[in-house]
Amino acid sequence: MLIIRKMVKSDTDNVLEMMRIFYASPAVLSNGSDEIFKNDIEHCINSCPYLEGYVFTENNDILGYAMTAKSFSTEFGKHCIWIEDLYIKPQYRNKGIGTNFFNYIEQQYSDCVLRLEVEEENLNAVHTYKKCGYDVLPYMEMKKILK
Repeated sequence: MLIIRKMVKSDTDNVLEMMRIFYASPAVLSNGSDEIFKNDIEHCINSCPYLEGYVFTENNDILGYAMTAKSFSTEFGKHCIWIEDLYIKPQYRNKGIGTNFFNYIEQQYSDCVLRLEVEEENLNAVHTYKKCGYDVLPYMEMKKILK
């Protein structure tokens, strides 16, 4: 039976390894770094008000992980949950884990707008997101990173 639970300290090594794989894949534009990954995990397990981490388990095996970030969208006039990372190990894909995670997040945050980014070439992910009710937004996103 699939269990979706909050990330805890003992998950660190497993999540770190999955992050390395995820961020080295074509699904993500940035390669990241261990420093960033460890910082992200620390924020997830230390009750940061902006970031939450989840792991997907079955029979005590970790099948994948996700991270969500909280914000407010003036565009939609409500709280916004960004699905920042969603990684499922290859051998567990196409088994409904992603769909189960989206359902879980929708139950946790029922009066929010849910947002995510996806590479257009990641056709399996795009298909899953559309199947779960996500629409493509027709604009570019920009960034500036301050030290």
